[in-house]
Amino acid sequence: MLGWWRSRGSAARFDLFVRYTFYLSYVFLPPLLLTSLAPEISTAAMVVLTAVVVTYVALSCRLVHLGIEHHLGRGPFPRTLLTTFLVATCAVLAAGALTYPDPLPGKSDSPGDGISVIFLVLAITTLSAVLRPRYVVLAAAAGGVWMLLTAPPGHALFISLMLQFLVAAFRSTLWMLAIVWELDRSREVRANLAVAEERLRFARDLHDVVGRNLSAVALKADLAAQLARRGRSSSAVDEMLEVRQIAQDSLDELRAVVSGYRTADLSVELAGARSLLASAGIDCRVIGDVTFDGEPAGALGWAVREGVTNVLRHSEAKTCTITLRGKVLTMTNDGVPPDPFRFGSGLTGLHERVAALGGSVTATPEAPNRFVLTVELP
Repeated sequence: MLGWWRSRGSAARFDLFVRYTFYLSYVFLPPLLLTSLAPEISTAAMVVLTAVVVTYVALSCRLVHLGIEHHLGRGPFPRTLLTTFLVATCAVLAAGALTYPDPLPGKSDSPGDGISVIFLVLAITTLSAVLRPRYVVLAAAAGGVWMLLTAPPGHALFISLMLQFLVAAFRSTLWMLAIVWELDRSREVRANLAVAEERLRFARDLHDVVGRNLSAVALKADLAAQLARRGRSSSAVDEMLEVRQIAQDSLDELRAVVSGYRTADLSVELAGARSLLASAGIDCRVIGDVTFDGEPAGALGWAVREGVTNVLRHSEAKTCTITLRGKVLTMTNDGVPPDPFRFGSGLTGLHERVAALGGSVTATPEAPNRFVLTVELP
């Protein structure tokens, strides 16, 4: 039993507590009614009353369960069962008042008053789990009016106040139950969003790291093969050594991506872009200096890396100009193919990085055969 209890979450535990708060009312109040009325009514009447109480309690428990489920948005409104319950409540109250209309000798109230009190308490407790607050308040007020018509004024006033107190207590408990379940759902959604965000980060960083490095490996390997064919073996060896170094750097960067601490240094990326593009026979000019650091510099570093990757993979550029003015980076290259332009996963990932800092990314082809990538940070 203890293991079962521990296996449930906090919201589920509080849910059970609220439900059993209602159910305990049905456990303690009916025996109190039957015990108090036993000396005042006949044995046959006691048997009939006991059967009525048991049936009424079973109906109330079922209605409370359905009412709480509807309150939490898990089930439909129990309209048919509620109608049956209200009819049964009115019938029991009327039967009690008609069967025992007068007080017993030496007492100020009749057995019918006791029946009315207990069944009204049970009814308001049950209706608190089903109806909206204003309707439950009206039901409690109707119960108070019934007591004023059938019971001594002092008793009737006390019962009226008690019924309103029950409404406030049980409705407050249900309100807290709904909040607890909403907080539980919010925590689950937050956890799922954190997982999704980490997956996006990993996919974006992996694309940015692997994309450019594989492009560089392909470029260097092709250059080494051409040098080898021309008999320039020493230069080919140098190129392959650079391929090995790029592969080792890629491995280090992949480890950083997995650990979640991958960042891009803007100065390093600018130097790497100039060197890599020069190896591909592309004249690269860098205009402007890096005058800031932190997240903005890292975001622009990723922009340089993505831009260089796209130049190598998707263009036949001869020139590339990288201009840095403050926190505005512009990359312009020629040799753009005539194919229709579309945002790929790399530019989409770059847009997500920059948007998180409140910036914007613009990538547009310009005639003739030019392409401009602009990243602007606030």
